[in-house]
Formats: sequence, structure tokens, C-alpha cells
Amino acid sequence: MIATTASARMPTRPTSGRVWILGGLIVAAIAATPIGAIVLVALFPTENIWPHLASTVLPRHSWNTLLLMIGNGIGVFLIGTTTAWLVSTCDFTGRKIFEWALLLPLAVPAYIVAFVYTDILEFAGPVQGLLRDIFGWQSSRDYWFPEIRTMGGAIFVMSFVLYPYVYLLTRASFQEQSASVLEVSRTLGRGPWQTFFTVALPLARPAIVVGIALAMMETLADFGTVDYFAVNTLTVAVFNVWLGMGNAGGAAQIALVMLGFVILLITLERIGRRGRQYHHTSSRYQAPPRYALRGHRHVGAIVACTLPIVIGFLIPAGVLTRHAIVFFDQSWNLAFFALARNSLTLSAVAAFAAVSIAVFLAYGRRLSGKGFGVLSRVALLGYAVPGAVLAVGVLIPFARLDNAVDALAREWFGVSTGLILSGTIFALVFAYVVRFLAVGFGAVEASLGKIRPSMDMAARSLGAGPARTLWRIHMPLVRGSMVAAATIVFVDSMKELPATLILRPFNFDTLATHVYQFASDELLEQSALSALSIVLAGVLPVIILSRAIRYTGPGTRVGVLSDVTTGTTRP
Repeated sequence: MIATTASARMPTRPTSGRVWILGGLIVAAIAATPIGAIVLVALFPTENIWPHLASTVLPRHSWNTLLLMIGNGIGVFLIGTTTAWLVSTCDFTGRKIFEWALLLPLAVPAYIVAFVYTDILEFAGPVQGLLRDIFGWQSSRDYWFPEIRTMGGAIFVMSFVLYPYVYLLTRASFQEQSASVLEVSRTLGRGPWQTFFTVALPLARPAIVVGIALAMMETLADFGTVDYFAVNTLTVAVFNVWLGMGNAGGAAQIALVMLGFVILLITLERIGRRGRQYHHTSSRYQAPPRYALRGHRHVGAIVACTLPIVIGFLIPAGVLTRHAIVFFDQSWNLAFFALARNSLTLSAVAAFAAVSIAVFLAYGRRLSGKGFGVLSRVALLGYAVPGAVLAVGVLIPFARLDNAVDALAREWFGVSTGLILSGTIFALVFAYVVRFLAVGFGAVEASLGKIRPSMDMAARSLGAGPARTLWRIHMPLVRGSMVAAATIVFVDSMKELPATLILRPFNFDTLATHVYQFASDELLEQSALSALSIVLAGVLPVIILSRAIRYTGPGTRVGVLSDVTTGTTRP
């Protein structure tokens, strides 16, 4: 039995309740500091270049960002929804393999896929070289071949990497739909596809919208792909103004525009669902029937499910594996071990900190109810903030605090403290925790919500306080969700590129920054082992997600799956 929202609030001692509220206030204030810093610096810059940005940079970069988001939104919708419907309701060869294999592209960062496809599709690459050998072409003037480093190329790459956001949520939604609902449509003479468009798709709309919104947010946050493809987006503008012009105020102003895009996405999603109900009206749940596909439909389903896996995972992983083997002697050295150590250490510390804070927030919300819920939502805002924006918001207050401490130390003691926060590993871990805290919170809260309130009351009746009850009762029960959340935070931290590029200390590189730097210099082969390491690390949470989605079905709540993926958003 799952605890209802009405029973989520537990009786606590007044002192314990105040301690939890105070802790929640501190966490929310610290987590919201980067966003507050961006707003303040953008509104009151030291050197106001807003008129120049508004007349030159912003129109073009904003338009490119909007086109990229819309293009990827359409792409992930078509790929994710189609494959989710096929594996959920149709019976064809390989369906059980496709169920989990369709999540594999989620393990590959978009910028690595961009590097791979540029390497194999450019003029000097193997594909065009083979075509010239076959047809006798001598130069690019003899034939036409699509250019990968364009807006279309960026949409192509990101769509086949980000569609699992839509696939996994939509598939879970299709699995929750009862056969009784679909039977009504069939008795009215509608075929499988008519039932899909008129019944199943509308019922799955909240999950689809959330998946598309997540993919669009990832599109907005991407830097490696768009920079490599020379697509000028707002993220690229933040880097150019911050690092190229050295203007923190201008970077903050562009970051504020990006936050406006995020708010617009969330607002449109909420408006689209206003006043509409998507719940089942019957308590009769049966597993939905599977349509046995024959002939060309059977072949079409296999092709539709195979292409996303081949394009989004198998080709990039195969190319990286080949390069890693060929250049193994050059890559397997002390420098690689240093990069791996840096990435593993940062990601492990961030995962531990994020899940620990998530447990505190989720349990505080369970104890204190709606009042604490507001604080937790404020603390989780970082999940919707692109990495480049968050990095700017972290670096500005940290740098000012460092300068203030250094000035006091010089005045009082005649010594310089140097960089204490900014330009250190602490700043990088802090950004990771703020960025991915919602992932840990969603998993832990979903798991805590399944624990009956009577267990808390029994512990209290035996004299155990909230902290002891959490440690002795709840944490053993939610250990699995904590491990799943920590794993996903760990891998997300390893893949994070924009924030790492801005906040990393001098002469400090991770696997992600190493791959970006070498691939940008057309040296993908030498960084293939590092890229492959990131991909292999990303496969682990994919396995966890595939196992979680396997246990969703009619009459059950998606639980950990949708909460881990969407943070606090619950369709």
C-alpha cells in the first residue's frame, strides 16, 4: 500500500520540527544562491553591455536556440513515442531486447556523438571516401553530401541521443493504461492506430510533454555539440561573453534570458494541462493486449526500433571502441589515470552529497508537509538551470566572497588567502550538487512515499525521535532508491561539460573536458578511450532504469522511474 498525500505529514516534536525547517531554509538559500546571483548581476552589471547584446548577439542566438529546441522536440517526440507504443502494445521479434536497448543512447553524451558523426561523415571521413572510391568522384563539386556541422546536423544528433527521455516516460504511461479503456475503443470499431491516436496518446500526454520538456532543457543546456557544429546558441554566447570578453554582467544577462526559456517551457507545459484530467475512471485494470504484427508491419516495427539504437548508440560506441583499440598505447598512460581519478572523485563526492541532502529534504517534507515542500522546491531549482548558467551563478558569488576574505586577511594579518572557493574543486562539486539534487530527491521521496505512516508512529511510540527513525527505519527501506539515485547523479556529473569547463581549477581536467579539447582539435582518436569510459559508465544507470520500468504496469505507480528522471515533476 502506498501512503497518500494526506497522510504524508508525520507528527513531530516541536523542537525537531524547527530544526528540520531551519535546515531546509539553509539548504534552500544556499542552493538558490547561484540563481539569485545571476539575477542581481544581470540587473546591476558593472559594465552594462545589454544594448549591444540586444542589438547584435541576442536576436540571432535566441532564434537559433528556439529552432534547435523545436527541432529536437519534434524529433524526440516522433522517435520516443513511436518506439514506446511499439514495444508496449505490439508483439514482434526482439521486442524484449528493444525494451531495454532503446534506452542505451541515454548513456552517450550528445557532444561525443557529435564528434563521432563528424569524424565519419566529413569530407575526409570513411563514408564520403568510400562513395568517392565507388563512383569515381574526385572532389566535393562532383556530388552532394549533407553537411553534418549545421543546425540540421545538431538536431539529428540530439534527437537520437535525447529521445529516451520521451521513450521511457511514455512507455511507462502506456503500460499503466488499462485494457478496459482500450477495449471500449476497439468495440467502437477503431483499429490499433486509431486507438493509439484517439485514446492511448491523449492518456499519455502528460508523460510525453514532460519528456519533451526534459529533452528541450537538455538541448538548451548543451554546449559541446553546438559549439563543435558552429551553431550559435545562447549557451555559446554565455561562453563567448564570459571567457572572450571577460564581462560577467553580460554573461549573467544572457544567462537570465536562458532562464526565461526554461520558465517559458514549464509555463507552457502547465497551461497545456490546466483543467484537464488524465486519470483512469475505472478500478478495473487488466494488462493491455498486444497486437501481433505480421508481414511488412512486423518488418517496419523492427526497423523503427533498430534505427535509434544503431544511430544513437551502436555506431558511436563502435567507432570509439575501434579508435580506443588502435590508439590504446597512446591513451593508456598516466595522464588517462589522472583524468579518470579526477572524474571519479568529483562524481563520487557529488553523488554522496546530493543523495545525503536529498534524504534530508525528502524526510523533512514527509515530517513537515506543505510548508517544507516550498523550501524543497526552491532547493531543486538548479535541475532546470543549464550547466553554463549555473556555473556563472556559482562563480560570481564565490569570487566576490574570496575577494572579500582576501582583503580582510591582507588588512588584518598581512597575508593573502588566495582562492578558497572559486577556481577550486569545491566550486565544481557545489555546482554538480545544485544541478543534480533533484534527481536524488525524486528517487528518495518516491521511495519514502511508499512507507506507511504507521511505521513512523510505531517508532515514535517506542521513544524514537525523527532522526533515529530515519536512520533505523527509513534508510534501510529506501537504500535501493538511494543507490539508484547516487548512480545517476554520479554518471550525470561525469558527463557534465559546460559547468566543468568554466569552474574547473587551473591545470585540472576531467574525462569530459579532455574529450572536448582533443575532439575540438580534430584528435578524437587520441581521446577515444576517455570518451568510451564515459559511455561505459553511462550504461549502468540505463540498466537501472530498464529494470525499474520493467516493474511498472496497470494499476501501479511509475514511482522511482519517473521521479528519478523528472526530478520533482510528476505527471
